[in-house]
Amino acid sequence: MKNYLFLLLSVATLIFLAACSGGSSEEASGNEKNGGEDGDKITLRMSWWGSQTRHDMTNEIIALYEEQNPNIDIQPEFTGFDGYFEKMAAQAAGNNLPDIMQQNFGEYINQYASQGLLADLTPFVEDGTIDLEGVSETVLDSGKVDGTFVGVPTGTNALVATYNPETFEEAGVEPPTNDWTWEDYQNIAKEIHEKTGQYGTRLVEPANMFDYYLREKGKAMFSEDGKALGYEDDQLLIDYFTMTKDMIDEGVAPGYDVIQQIKGLEDELIVRGETPLDATNWSNQVGALTEAAGNPLEMVVLPGENNDQGMFLKPSMLWSIGENSKHKEEAAKFINFFTNTVEVFEVIGSDRGVPIKPEIREALQPSLSDVDKQVYEYVEYVAEHSSPADTNYPSSASEVLKALEDVDELVMYGELTPEEGAKQFRKKAETILAE
Repeated sequence: MKNYLFLLLSVATLIFLAACSGGSSEEASGNEKNGGEDGDKITLRMSWWGSQTRHDMTNEIIALYEEQNPNIDIQPEFTGFDGYFEKMAAQAAGNNLPDIMQQNFGEYINQYASQGLLADLTPFVEDGTIDLEGVSETVLDSGKVDGTFVGVPTGTNALVATYNPETFEEAGVEPPTNDWTWEDYQNIAKEIHEKTGQYGTRLVEPANMFDYYLREKGKAMFSEDGKALGYEDDQLLIDYFTMTKDMIDEGVAPGYDVIQQIKGLEDELIVRGETPLDATNWSNQVGALTEAAGNPLEMVVLPGENNDQGMFLKPSMLWSIGENSKHKEEAAKFINFFTNTVEVFEVIGSDRGVPIKPEIREALQPSLSDVDKQVYEYVEYVAEHSSPADTNYPSSASEVLKALEDVDELVMYGELTPEEGAKQFRKKAETILAE
């Protein structure tokens, strides 16, 4: 998202977005007004996205930190993922990003870092304020943009397909396994639909799924230098569009008219019993999905003839500090607390991924819930059956992925053919990447 887009956000949008967050606009300005100048309290603003379950758990962690640090007052600001980065864009335009902010690996953290909006965390690691001893270099590198360390991963994560084994058993349909193909995916979804009357699968989200689809076929979304698309043959996107559109036309998958009514993770179709298969989740979401569904869900990797090549581990999300923060050291201390405190992960489980510190993982093993054990085992499996995550996201990647989502919607509604959609996406992407 370019700087000029920030400037287009109106005052009305700022007010609306502030109203949607956990803290009011009046509270948000408290950091500027008070800033600990009275010697009593230092106010930190902290933002994140997620489900209501995540909001509740994060507030519990904040309360624990404030109890141990009575001079700190953390004001929470949270939303669902939809709208989160629009809100951050509005705050960036006013040089008022939160002290502590949840960031997304890839397109968004690269975008914010490229504009100098995120603080360099290296000094806090070097002086021990943030203890990352024992964390693998691969994990740490995922928080770097152009060599600058701007995000501490909250945990490791992987794409996952979830399914309800009870529905599969009742329908007499063989469930997916870790070696299933795209053909298997379509056949299983069709069979479930025919035997249950439910959707055979949820409509997949193109930003994640097409990225994986390309990786599984040895390609990438972006070129090595990030200045172009990473694939030359548009037949790849045509095939992807055609597969998804065919399932919508046959009633096997829902269209956007259904998907756009979903209010959050707890309202997903697999939770509501409207499909037993969802191939577009992240492993850290399985706990919340399972709790909301009220029954166990099983996990397998995404389909494909080369899913070992397509699958990858990435940070579930990252903690960053706004460059505009007046209390960077105090913000860094909270990030250290979150990263190195067993009690934090006893509260939050696997919701923000598998902990990056080996000693935390080891300490948690005896008390893990069944679903968290399942997530840990799944992430361990993916670690052994995957290839490195792509990191060459240009600063405009979020715009390119939004263009893909827009074109995908037009194709799924039948306003463009798959061929027209692939051509239009390439044209839009090349225009964005050339700016």
